[in-house]
Amino acid sequence: MNDSTPTSPSEPAIRVLSANLTPEELAAVTAVIDAAVAEELAEVLDEVQIGPSAWERSQRALRTPLHPGPGEWRSFAG
Repeated sequence: MNDSTPTSPSEPAIRVLSANLTPEELAAVTAVIDAAVAEELAEVLDEVQIGPSAWERSQRALRTPLHPGPGEWRSFAG
């Protein structure tokens, strides 16, 4: 395990190596990183296109429905 990986759930996922960072600056950096990660995740999820399943494709209509009635049925002889 490297230094950037938290070893327990109570450890922070981000380690800041600065002695002069105010809580407000830390909050701003964390917000920017969270937004960047959320944006990247949204782009990745948008790229995944889920099409119809094999079951849905097999259930599509193979021909148009037949409509009985006057003028609808014609013979092959013309």
